[in-house]
Amino acid sequence: MTSTARSSGRLWPAALSGIVAVGAGLAVGEVAAVMVDLNASPYFAVGSAVVDHTPTAVREWAINTFGTSDKLALFIGMGWIIAAIAAGCGLAERHRPPAGAVIVGLFGVVGAIAALDRPGSRWTYAIPSILAGLVAILVLRILVGMLRPAETAPTASDGADGSGAEDDAGQPASRAVGRRFVLTAGGIAALAAVVGVMSRRVLADAAHTVADRTRVLLPTPRSAAPPIPAGAELQVPDATPFVTSNNDFYRIDTALQVPSLTTQEWSLRIHGMVDDEIRIGWDELLAMPMTERLVTLTCVSNEIGGDLIGNARWLGVPMKTLLDRAGVRPGADMLLSTSADGWTCGTPVSAVTDGRDALLVVGMNGEPLPVEHGYPVRQVVPGLYGYVSATKWVTDWELTTFSDVQAYWTTRGWSALGPIKLASRIDRPASGADVERGEVIVAGTAWAQHTGVGAVEVRIDDGVWERAELATEYSLDTWRQWRFTWVATPGDHTVYCRAIDRRGRAQVETYASPIPDGATGLDSRTYQVS
Repeated sequence: MTSTARSSGRLWPAALSGIVAVGAGLAVGEVAAVMVDLNASPYFAVGSAVVDHTPTAVREWAINTFGTSDKLALFIGMGWIIAAIAAGCGLAERHRPPAGAVIVGLFGVVGAIAALDRPGSRWTYAIPSILAGLVAILVLRILVGMLRPAETAPTASDGADGSGAEDDAGQPASRAVGRRFVLTAGGIAALAAVVGVMSRRVLADAAHTVADRTRVLLPTPRSAAPPIPAGAELQVPDATPFVTSNNDFYRIDTALQVPSLTTQEWSLRIHGMVDDEIRIGWDELLAMPMTERLVTLTCVSNEIGGDLIGNARWLGVPMKTLLDRAGVRPGADMLLSTSADGWTCGTPVSAVTDGRDALLVVGMNGEPLPVEHGYPVRQVVPGLYGYVSATKWVTDWELTTFSDVQAYWTTRGWSALGPIKLASRIDRPASGADVERGEVIVAGTAWAQHTGVGAVEVRIDDGVWERAELATEYSLDTWRQWRFTWVATPGDHTVYCRAIDRRGRAQVETYASPIPDGATGLDSRTYQVS
């Protein structure tokens, strides 16, 4: 065997040593996080720090590219990057010790700093990352140390008789050490995988299956939502349902781990520019008169034609009721709400107190809030994009001013007020679908929350705008279905739609990206008619 081949063959064990060592460290970090706090997990603390410090343009690219799978894409990307760095640490430790161990230790320090930077952190948050770094260093040195005898032992070509060195069992030293390395590395990797998965399951259970959610009995609303008229659903195949199921409702937030919050732990503090600082607990909130309303929510990151929008039946207490109890002082124009994970949102006080159905919500579509959608309590404010209104896992309200405070997304360049823009979307047929000549039903949805959709128009290619049939309006705060009968002729065609609100204003046709206050432009679909 040539020296080049031997050198190449020695690279993968060193790289594997680094990957196994870092994996073992992360597994130990997850175990420690179970005992400390789920937010102390090294992996998720660093991931959350990445999210918090990612430039707005990059985050928008991720949302536009991966949609509601943006977090999964982040996890996968982090996994590949960590594996690559870990492999590099193994190679560095083999050829320039203790360089690999030093790099691994530095990453443990980074994890500790990221964990200590999480909202509500304590000094104990650093423990999982420190333990992860120490274990990774120990495993790395053990595995790389096992490689050195195998790589320095004489080979058959090194001895005059071709026998090379042997161990006590009469086996070549390099082969025996190599076997011990494989067995040791494989055993550590398997144990780390089992421990990591079990720890992650415990942390996930703490975040996603809050035990008392199954015991929550929602109160009967004093003000029930009006029934949905039959004409609100056009019954067109493949059209968007009027009510979005909990499972299908979009989720866009910055929480890599869903906050674990029980009803007994939850409370809402109301302070700042108020006459009386108060704190509301779960039992007190549920005893208040409840309001039920259907409201459409929209994410500001929703591109033209996107699906980051949904309509649901919400149950909660009017937010104005709580503000009236605290007494808002003159001059306070912002309600700064804070989530259990530290995310902040600035909502105009006028949007909470002007009579719209702004709710502090406990129920969604007839059941307690899903954990991913804010359990146990979140906000719903009609007419505003979620980044300035829809705080999930909300625990704190501060009455303040827009001139004094900026919330999470406004510090990153988004506009402060965030009213939802008039928009429409084609839902069927899907773009690129082959359709037959003759009558084709084009259907979609349109929204102008808290203003109301007055009309929807459709244009074929460069033709004139024609009125579509609108479904029965449910309320000004919900989207509206529409359909249009198109007599399709053979060839390639592009279909456009636009909405007109109740005030007679047409949807803006010029394209603009979501940054800084929501996208504009016309949705279109291209079809080949046979």
